[in-house]
Amino acid sequence: MNVDLTLTAPQDDFVFSDETYPLFVGGFGSGKSEALFKRLLIQKLKYPNLNQGYFAPTHDLIRLIAFPRISQLLTECGLKFKLNKSEKIFYIAGYGQIICRSMDNPDNIVGFEIADAVIDELDTLKTEHASNAWNKSIARCRQRKPDGKPNTAAVGTTPEGFRFCYDRWVKNGGEHYKLYRAPTASNPYLPPSYIESLRASYPPKLLDAYLNGQFVNLTSGAVYPDFDRTLNACDETIQAGDTLHIGMDFNVLKMAAVVFVMRDNKPVVVDEITGVRDTPTMAQIIKARYPNHPIIIYPDAAGQATSSKSSAVSDHSILRDFGFSVYVNSANPAIKDRLNAVNALILNAQGIRTLKIAKQCVNLIEALEQQVFDNNGMPDKSSGHDHILDAFGYFLAYQYPIVRPIVTTKLTMSY
Repeated sequence: MNVDLTLTAPQDDFVFSDETYPLFVGGFGSGKSEALFKRLLIQKLKYPNLNQGYFAPTHDLIRLIAFPRISQLLTECGLKFKLNKSEKIFYIAGYGQIICRSMDNPDNIVGFEIADAVIDELDTLKTEHASNAWNKSIARCRQRKPDGKPNTAAVGTTPEGFRFCYDRWVKNGGEHYKLYRAPTASNPYLPPSYIESLRASYPPKLLDAYLNGQFVNLTSGAVYPDFDRTLNACDETIQAGDTLHIGMDFNVLKMAAVVFVMRDNKPVVVDEITGVRDTPTMAQIIKARYPNHPIIIYPDAAGQATSSKSSAVSDHSILRDFGFSVYVNSANPAIKDRLNAVNALILNAQGIRTLKIAKQCVNLIEALEQQVFDNNGMPDKSSGHDHILDAFGYFLAYQYPIVRPIVTTKLTMSY
C-alpha cells in the first residue's frame, strides 16, 4: 500500500471524526473534496464488508472528479476493482462496493444500502433541493456495523450563503451535527500566489465565504452590508433604572419589538420579542417582562390609524392605555432614509460602529445578516425578516434621522 494520507489540520479533524454528521466548510483550495475522498477510503478499509456512498450535485462531477480520484486511491491501496460507469458503482474485490449517486434528482436515491456516506458541495443546491437530497442520502445509511458504531454522513462544501448547511448545522444543529471550518490558508500546499489571486478577483464580502469558509450573504444587494455579528456585538443586559426604548412593528400574529438602552449616549439592543399575536398581547408581555422600568415605544406610524386587534381603536392608543409613552412622527420616514440611518449607525464613513447588539438577540442578528433587496429594489419581505427589522429601524430612524446639510450659496453679481 502506497497511499498518501497527508492531511491538513482541519482535514485530519474531519476525516477521523466520530460524529454522526460532520460538516467540513472550507474556502477555495482548502481541500474539501480531498478530505471527503480520504474519509471515504478510510471508512471502506475499516468496514470491508460494508458499502460506502459518494454523493455529488451532478453527474459531471461524479464522472470528472469522483471516478478518477477514487480509482487512484484504490489503486494506491493495491485493491483490485471494477468500475461500472453506467451503474456508477465501484466493485472492489473483497471490499464490497462504493456507490456513487448524483443529487440532481433526489428521488432517484433509492434501492441500495450503505454504511456511510460522503456528500460533496451540498450547499450548491437550492435549499429545498438540498434538504430533500440530504434526507434521501442519510436514509440509505442503514447497514449495521460490526463494532456497533452509528452510520455516518459527512458533508464537504463551500458556504453558499445562508442555505441548507447553515440552517441544518448552525441554526438548528443538534449534538450529532459537528462543523469543521477550514480557511484557504489552512492548506500549506497551495501556490504562494493563490490567495492573492482570490483577493484580486473577489469583493471583500465574498472572500469571507470563499477564502475563510464563513456563511455570509452572497445575494447581491444586502440591505445591511456592513453589519458584522462580531464587531457590532456586545454582552450588555438591562440594568435597574434603565429607560427602555422599544421599536415596534404591527402585524397580526407576527408582531415584533426590539428593546434598546442607552450606554454612553449610544444605542444598544438588549432584547427582542417576536411572533406576538396582537398589540394588547404585546403590551401585556412588555408590562410583565420589564416591571419598574420607564418605557418609551417607537412604533410604526401607521398604527395611529388602525389596530392589530380592532378597527375601533388604534394601536398607539392601546399602548398609551398600558401606561407607555409613545414617540412617533406623523408619518414613517422614507424607507431609504430609514435604512441609511440604520446603516450609518452600523458603520459610518469614518469606520465607527456606534450601534451594538447583545448576542442573545439571535433573531435580529440573523435578520440583519440575511435580508436582501427584492427585484424592485425594496427590502425583501418573503423571508419574514422584515417584521423585526422594521421594529429595529423605527427607533433608530426617530432618534438618529439622516439630516441632509443645507448648503447656502452667496450670490455675487458683478456689473
